[in-house]
Parts: sequence; C-alpha cells; structure tokens
Amino acid sequence: MRKLILVRHAKSSWQNLEQSDFDRPLNDRGKKNAPVMAKRLHDREPDINAFVSSPARRAFSTAIYFADVYQIKQAGIHQIPELYHASPSTFSQVVAELNNDWKTVALFSHNPGITDFINSLTAVRIDNMPTCGVFAISAKIDSWQEFADAEKHFDFFDYPKLDL
Repeated sequence: MRKLILVRHAKSSWQNLEQSDFDRPLNDRGKKNAPVMAKRLHDREPDINAFVSSPARRAFSTAIYFADVYQIKQAGIHQIPELYHASPSTFSQVVAELNNDWKTVALFSHNPGITDFINSLTAVRIDNMPTCGVFAISAKIDSWQEFADAEKHFDFFDYPKLDL
C-alpha cells in the first residue's frame, strides 16, 4: 500500500512585484494557514515517511511548516526542481521515482499542475486546488513505479476554509 498526499503551497505574497515568481515568500495568511493545515494533516495521517517539495520558496516554506509538525528537520525535505510548475506527466514521473522504502509521501507543489494531476488520478474532481489544500490518495501497490497504472482510492481532501 502506498499513500500520496498532495499539498499546494500556502498563500504567497505579491507585495514585491519585481521579485521573481520562484522567490515569492508566503504572506501572512499563508504563514497562518500552513501550521494549522499541518496539524490537521497530522491528526489524520500521523505517519508520513517523506516530504518532497518544489524548491520554489513558497512551496518549500510550506513544506517546512508541515515538517515542523512532524518533527522532521528542514534538511530532511527532498527538493525536486521538476516540481516547480510541473505538468501532470512530470508529477507521474516524480512519483514513479520515489524511494520504495517510503510508504506515505507528502508532495508540495503548485497550480495549475497539481490540480490537473489530482484530476487525472481518480473519479474525484476539483475545480481548483486551494492554497494549502491537502488531497490524499492511496493505491494497493508494492512500489511507486506501479502508481501510474494502479487503481487509486480517494482518501480525503482538506483546505483552510473547509469547516471541519
């Protein structure tokens, strides 16, 4: 069994319009939502084996908030450059190359690719993955290489404005 938890980065700042997209930080709302969503995820899924992130500042910063809740050091977050504005096929490739020792992986990335990838996985569809949204799916497989062709099960979808 493998579980993939897809997380869109928390809300980012547009305060400095001259700043590159890659280097945009989280804004105040993003800094507030990320630890809350990390705690909510930990309550549902306490055992995550790996955190994998786009190296873009807003995605990696979001991953750090989540890793803190899981007591994983920042150095333990795996940065994969291809996850910066990845297409669904790139997401599939990254997932296929995940370490098979990891049963549950949290992957942090960006729209529109993360929404498109999510919508390619199961019959569950979302219009737009909200910032700091969390979407979890599982598959009865022995290796991540089998993930693309495996039957997948929708586990849950959560986001900051969802009333629980």
